[in-house]
Amino acid sequence: MRIGKQDAPFTAICTSDAQSITVRGRDLCDDVIGKMDFTSYFWLLVTGSEPTEVQKLFANAVLAAIAEHGLVPSVVAARMTYAAAPEAFHGAVASGLLGCGSVVLGSAEVAGRFYADLVAKVRSGEGTPAEIASEGVRTLRATRQAIPGFGHPQHSAGDPRALLLLKMAEEHGIVGEHIGMLYALRDCLPETLGRPLPINVNGAIPAVMLDVGFPVGALKGISLLARTASLIGHLHEEIDRPIGFIMSGAAAAAIDYDGPESTASSEG
Repeated sequence: MRIGKQDAPFTAICTSDAQSITVRGRDLCDDVIGKMDFTSYFWLLVTGSEPTEVQKLFANAVLAAIAEHGLVPSVVAARMTYAAAPEAFHGAVASGLLGCGSVVLGSAEVAGRFYADLVAKVRSGEGTPAEIASEGVRTLRATRQAIPGFGHPQHSAGDPRALLLLKMAEEHGIVGEHIGMLYALRDCLPETLGRPLPINVNGAIPAVMLDVGFPVGALKGISLLARTASLIGHLHEEIDRPIGFIMSGAAAAAIDYDGPESTASSEG
């Protein structure tokens, strides 16, 4: 039974023969190993082209910005999984990545697609950036959805990572349509939402990366790649300084049972 599209049996990423391995048209041993840094190789693998110096600068910056932020849910899940299954280091890493979704870690992708959709409306002549931004916010609020890329439970005065990335974008002259839309959204929030919200790192990352030419479809990969490095660090620490079961115990102690009483305990 045929399922899905099956008329293009090709890949442009990698091939090999008895003497060589070719990745995106480069000989792995002659052109990549020892000659290309990993961030550039990541960009090449995703896009098929080596990054410019500016593209590499911002790819490095956003990977560093999103890799680590303490005992966030992905890290807690990984460390608790490793505590329960120390033979499965890879499983613990995977458990940390599986929760990459629309609320935590994967929100940069959600924000990026939102900004890209709004920019497309501006390009098609449906309105100015300010008009399209206001319409986008009102549409989200009508269905009680959050504004992607805005607000932070801790950095209420402004996410320092986002502020730095946007400052770098200004300094390097890469502010384009997507950062412009990010700013239009920020500026319309007091009127459309009733209060201002700070831009968070998951708003700055996609706006910056889209403006330097990274594909929107691979935005989640940035968070996944960066957080993988952090998870490996946390799990290596978990080996010698385990806190997985401490977190598990703290969770059990913090939550009270409010279900029905046991029928056995109520019998005389």
